[in-house]
Amino acid sequence: MSPQSPPARHEQAAPSTPTARDGASASSLRFGYGTNGLADLRLDDALGLLADLGYDGVGLTLDHMHLDPLAPELAARTRRLAHRLDALGLGVTVETGARYVLDPRRKHRPSLLDPDPGDRARRTDLLLRAVRVAADLGAHAVHCFSGITPPGTDEETAWKRLAESLAPVLEAAAGSGVPLAVEPEPGHLLADLDGFHRLRHTLGDPEHLGLTLDIGHCQCLEPLPPADCVRAAAPWLRHVQIEDMRRGVHEHLPFGDGEIDFPPVLDALAATGYQGLTVVELPRHSHAGPHFAERSLPFLRRAATATSRTTRSGEPSDTPGREPHP
Repeated sequence: MSPQSPPARHEQAAPSTPTARDGASASSLRFGYGTNGLADLRLDDALGLLADLGYDGVGLTLDHMHLDPLAPELAARTRRLAHRLDALGLGVTVETGARYVLDPRRKHRPSLLDPDPGDRARRTDLLLRAVRVAADLGAHAVHCFSGITPPGTDEETAWKRLAESLAPVLEAAAGSGVPLAVEPEPGHLLADLDGFHRLRHTLGDPEHLGLTLDIGHCQCLEPLPPADCVRAAAPWLRHVQIEDMRRGVHEHLPFGDGEIDFPPVLDALAATGYQGLTVVELPRHSHAGPHFAERSLPFLRRAATATSRTTRSGEPSDTPGREPHP
């Protein structure tokens, strides 16, 4: 599969381990935009917008307004969506970060860590549905996260629940040929790259367990600069989310409003041989989603073609990748 071509539909997406490419260019990266940042648009309208703007794909968050995973006739609706994505030439990854899709009163609940086994099973079932949707769409990965450790739950118990809850999802992912890409999320049990490796070792390093790397989260809390995080994560990288962010503050920001120097990050990402989508993640800017979708792609393309002068220590370079956001 060419890095510049969307994945084929109606075929199982085989996981591919990124490998370094000599002379790889960041301009070959494939950019998408997350539908959780276009929540005020109908899904069909959002897809049309992204295709018109020149995006390569979409990060599809399964939610009540965008391919509701709990509504009737999911398989039929997924087939219609696959045809639409084909017609528009958009690749896709399936994301599962909808805030209230399982519980209308509790954000991101139930989780894989809840004390009630029935509640944990509901989250696992959502992920199983997501794997089936991803296989039918030809998506390159299914994204998920651990959840916040419930009050009164010790760390060892929480990790055990996480591993047990993900086991059937990984089995389904292996059967479908779609990798599961776990995202380290600030404040969650699995919050950083070290947490991902703990889960990976606990599960026996399964082939279909991969990583969602959020570039803003790297800036927020990882000890390494974002470009170094990309290099460290390369062997397990299956999905990438991107936005601007400041150190120590978990707030997804439009490009130019934070502290990240993007050319070295995109250079590092291209050098890994990563062929999936790099998806803009601005869920709290959905009220102006079309505006930010229009602004984000030119910014990323400029940053991808800029000559990086950032040092390995993370000192910012004077490049178009840091211009103020309008």
